Amino acid sequence: MANFAPLLVIFVLLASSGNRIVGTDIVQGRLPPCPETPNCVSSQSSDKKHAIAPLRYEGRMEEARQRLLEVIKAQEQASTFRIRGNHIHAEFTSSFLRFVDDVNFVFDDNAKIIHVRSASRVGYFDLGVNRRRIEKIRSQFDHPSKGGN
Repeated sequence: MANFAPLLVIFVLLASSGNRIVGTDIVQGRLPPCPETPNCVSSQSSDKKHAIAPLRYEGRMEEARQRLLEVIKAQEQASTFRIRGNHIHAEFTSSFLRFVDDVNFVFDDNAKIIHVRSASRVGYFDLGVNRRRIEKIRSQFDHPSKGGN
């Protein structure tokens, strides 16, 4: 077993250090579907194990987008942000093995909702991290007085 330890370390480092962004392409307001693995949640998924409610807002989209950006940036593991029109992409990096999760938000201003998708780039299980992340962001977005952490 000890002979496999160096190989395992190399695999983990290679798998978690890639800079390839997976699942961030938004096509006609649709988030990419979740893979079969249980390490993804999406408000546009009809599959119960991946489904999560979208965020809701009132008022102007620009104000909601600014409030959401403040909430995201206040998260300890948030690292990179890209904003393109009604789409926000953020990367969250775990502190232990430096795994990266891609999180997408797409605003539907007509419906006053923000579709969300949070997915691990590598691995199979996430132990519920992506779902908890979105629910924490939802709570802080809905109740700004709760703070960023």
